[in-house]
Amino acid sequence: MDNEFVTFTIGKKKHIALIAHDNEKPKLIEWCRENYDILKNHSLYGTGTTARLIADKAGLRVKGYNSGPLGGDQQIGAKIVEGVIDFVVFFSDPLTAQPHDPDVKALMRIAQVYDIPMAINKATADFMIHSQFMDGEYDHEVINFKKNVEKRADSM
Repeated sequence: MDNEFVTFTIGKKKHIALIAHDNEKPKLIEWCRENYDILKNHSLYGTGTTARLIADKAGLRVKGYNSGPLGGDQQIGAKIVEGVIDFVVFFSDPLTAQPHDPDVKALMRIAQVYDIPMAINKATADFMIHSQFMDGEYDHEVINFKKNVEKRADSM
């Protein structure tokens, strides 16, 4: 492929970000309870209150970041760029305006750029977590950003 892409491997143990808008938090907590036996085997991360509620109400260990409106979505996005997060479950509220909507869009964009699986509702999360790929490694190709930067620098 002429080094245009690099292959990243999502390991058997997934690093999963769990995020939910306020109206969707109860649904995500219930989803975590329903999938406790799967989720307990993976590393979990979450934004603000969502992380705390999942830990308290679903009994899962979750590394918490800031609340979404206070930069938590951006922190999760940064962890995707760093190669830490490789799976996102974000129960978003499509019917309520969010003050941090640009941050949410940025998170979705960075997940797309880095070819990271991202569920935005329960049905998609169910399909993802019960996929054949949950129990093993998964190789995916991502743009070779180093080569891209070199090419741009050489052209200037």
